Amino acid sequence: MPAARTTPVVLETPVIPGTAVRLVIGGVDFTARAPVALAPMAGVTDGSYRLIAKEMGCALVYTEMISDNALIYGNERTERMLRISNGERPIAVQLFGNDPKTMACAAKLIEELASPEIIDINMGCPTLKIVKNREGAALMRNVPLARDIVASVVSAVNVPVTVKMRSGWSGELANAVELAQAVESAGASLVAVHGRTRDQFYSGRADWNIIKDVRDAVSIPVIGNGDIRSPEDAKRMLAETGCDMVMIGRGALGNPWLIRDVVTFLSTGTQTPPPTYEERMTLALRHLEMLIQLVGEQRAVLKMRKHAAWYVRGIPGAATARNYINSAKTGDEMASAIRVAFSGELC
Repeated sequence: MPAARTTPVVLETPVIPGTAVRLVIGGVDFTARAPVALAPMAGVTDGSYRLIAKEMGCALVYTEMISDNALIYGNERTERMLRISNGERPIAVQLFGNDPKTMACAAKLIEELASPEIIDINMGCPTLKIVKNREGAALMRNVPLARDIVASVVSAVNVPVTVKMRSGWSGELANAVELAQAVESAGASLVAVHGRTRDQFYSGRADWNIIKDVRDAVSIPVIGNGDIRSPEDAKRMLAETGCDMVMIGRGALGNPWLIRDVVTFLSTGTQTPPPTYEERMTLALRHLEMLIQLVGEQRAVLKMRKHAAWYVRGIPGAATARNYINSAKTGDEMASAIRVAFSGELC
């Protein structure tokens, strides 16, 4: 049996056209047009992208994952990742590590430095450099340790603590239900479930059935994640799994309008026209400027290469445009490459 609900969570109405949904997580009120979250993505969900997502109507955004040890030892780059503007709130800062004591210490620092609405613990990252250190998705293979980490962090901070996980380590160890129940008993206020195993990385199809199984097994809210590429996908996930919120990840790369489209569809039942080339160009240029303000011109240009490549995906001459983008070395050169890409001159 799942533990009794310990946090004031209310989902007042189903997500159908014309309704307003009120969802409270650990005392944090996430009343929004629709229950939509932006997934934490390394190298992507920095302050600039989070602001864009919020402008598109996203109810909850996550930081890139932050190393407990890097924060404790005063890594400057890690501390910069905790610079959060008011426009990004409410926000979850995602933390990763494998030791209950250091995770608790890092969580305290996060609370002091950033005052986030939520601290999230990463138990889903599949990359080798993370899992070989018994972090990220590797914690799914050690449920007692995962539970102890959550309990330690919960006791250390005053904000809700949540967990993002996968369906399991592998098809043979698809234990998201067991882990979700364990972290709920340790005091977690919410779990987000990506319907892929660690072995899948980002290949194949997400198994939404495991999201439903978790939703049926716990009393805390559940966010569903995996294969949300259209407004219809989001509505179907909510209906099929009963999850409380949908999380959009890779589908929004170069297409943050997907967030807007999902929010609008869930709130009103209407479809939104796709962005024009002018709109795509304008946002890409603004994204570049935001990055320059955030990290400086040189780093911004390097970071913008992948974003610009995503923004131009699918337009005529995209392959040539990417060559211009990847050759850009200054902000002006990158802006010029983006303008040329959407000008029609590369067709």
